[in-house]
This record gives sequence, C-alpha cells and structure tokens, in this order.
Amino acid sequence: MRTTKTFICVAVSAMALSACGGSGSSGASRDFVRGVGSSTVYPFATTVAEAYAKASGAKSPVIESTGTGAGMKLFCAGVGAQHPDIEDASRRIKKAEYDECQKNGVKEIVEIQVGIDGIAFAESKNGPGFQLTPTDIYKALAATPFGKPNTAKTWKDVNPSLPNEPILVYGPPSTSGTRDALKELILEAGCKTDAATKALKDTDKSKYESTCHDIREDGPYVDAGENDNLIVQKISQNPKAIGIFGYSFLEENPESLKGIPMSGVTPTYATISDYSYPGARPLFIYVKKQHLGPIKSLQGYVAQWVKSWGPDGLAQKKGMVISPEAVRTKNAEIAAKMTPLDPSELK
Repeated sequence: MRTTKTFICVAVSAMALSACGGSGSSGASRDFVRGVGSSTVYPFATTVAEAYAKASGAKSPVIESTGTGAGMKLFCAGVGAQHPDIEDASRRIKKAEYDECQKNGVKEIVEIQVGIDGIAFAESKNGPGFQLTPTDIYKALAATPFGKPNTAKTWKDVNPSLPNEPILVYGPPSTSGTRDALKELILEAGCKTDAATKALKDTDKSKYESTCHDIREDGPYVDAGENDNLIVQKISQNPKAIGIFGYSFLEENPESLKGIPMSGVTPTYATISDYSYPGARPLFIYVKKQHLGPIKSLQGYVAQWVKSWGPDGLAQKKGMVISPEAVRTKNAEIAAKMTPLDPSELK
C-alpha cells in the first residue's frame, strides 16, 4: 500500500508540473533543486549550490555526477518532480537529445554557458615527459585507425619519437561529455590528417564516424568511470600511465601531476582561455523552464551561477576557466530572462 501511495503522489506532482507550461505555478513535491550530469561541471555546481544555500537560507540543491550523456537522458525523460531541473554538461546538447526532450514534453530548455574547460592529458610528475599530438592519440586509442585494426602496443609503435612504453590511458566512459569532446576535438582531428579517411565524411558518414570516433577495447584504453579523482590517483601512482580528465583536476593536483603538451601547447589556464589548447571546450548548464514556478529556488540557484562565474568568482577559485566578458554578459542576460535555446543551432 505504501508503494502505491508513493506512486500516486509522484504521478500527481508530475501532472501538476506538466500543466504549468512555461512559467509554472504549483504542485511540486520537492522544495529543492535537483541537478544531474557532467563530472567535470560537478565540483563547480556543488560549490555554487553551497553558496546559494548559505546566502538564501533555502535547501541546498542536490547535484548528482552522472556524466553528461546519462544526465541528458534523465533530464529529457519528462516534466515533473521526479525529473531533474538542471543538466550540467561538458559539451553542447545534441539535436537528438533535444528531440528526445521535446518528445517527452520538455518543451523549453534554457542553455547557459557557465565557463570553459579543457580536456587535459596528464602524467605523473615522475612520468617520461610525453609530447603528443592528436594524431598520436588517434593512432594509440582508435579501434580502427584509418580503417585498419589497431595493433599498436607501445607509444613507440605509434610514433618512433615517443617512449618505448606500453600504451596505458585512463579515460572517461561513454556516458561522459569529456569522452564526447575527446572524440570530437582530439581523435577526429588526428583522423582527418589522412585524406582518404577525411573524404569518407562526404561519401560514407557512418563509416567516417566509426573510423574516427570508436575507441579500442583491447586494454590500452581503460574506462575509469565518472570519478575523475580516481583517474588522478591511478596516474599519480603509475608514471607510465596517462590520464584524461577536465583541466580543473590537473590544476588541483600540481604536486603529483603535470600536463602533457598537445601539438606543443601545454594545458594551462591561459591556453584554454584563448582556445589555443586543442582540447578547450565550453561548459554549460541546461535549465528546464517548465520547472521555474514549481521549484521555487531554481531561479535563485541559476542567479547564483551568474554571481559565481566572473573574475575572482567562486567558480574560478575552484579551477574553472572563466568565459570572455562578452560571453558572460550574453549568458547572464539569458539566465535573467530564461530565454529558451534555439534548436536550429544544434547538430
């Protein structure tokens, strides 16, 4: 009987929220904000949540580190108190994800860029001093580099100038926005250095994407889950291993890690800020506009983000690279007006 009552309560609250439309009015069974998504955005989102609770006296938002892809599925599953209000993302929402939201009644989605991050490649302070390029990474990690099975066992197999050490890379899982960015910013850049493979994009897009994006599963790449701190621990203890994670985790561990230059550019605050580092990428939060009325503290939590993303703000102190002033101004206006995303911009 208790289970039945709980189900009815959730169903009623979902109906009430669904009826709220763009602005919302009543019927929420939650008195706190719930966010899901990126493990990269997670430490910033929780810092902002704590600051909001302290400043407002409201309950602290509950933030879950699910990975961007898994978070999108939760966010887009529907409108109602059982569904998240916010999705934290280390990449932009995909057209297919937006369409899934629409199908499930999530009609108005507000996209807010909160900062910049980089996909950092790092090694132990005692590591050999790798100098890599996107092509090196592609040849080492792709399942079928340039359409052929990957037989590389050592970095020297990939590039004669690299150390004769086994390829061992701890990186993000398939649900992570960091994994998506790795494929799109680094692997694809290496893949396109071959003219014949690059030409596949126009003649056989499906084969092009699998050739450029699929990561090998025979051991050299280790899916380390959504806990970036675990990757930090593993590579700090193994000088022959490489880790891939958000730049903030590299910045927070200077005593045990060092960044690996990519095409001669070391991941630093400055090189990520000006996008000269190949792995630089924007970070976002997505807000479910239909939840603004029922979830009373949602607007306030978003406003706290705006207060936190500037120079000397909480996010920067936590390790986030701040966006240029023009980007911050534009997104502060979006946050204030809760202007929905234009889906025509999505891929």
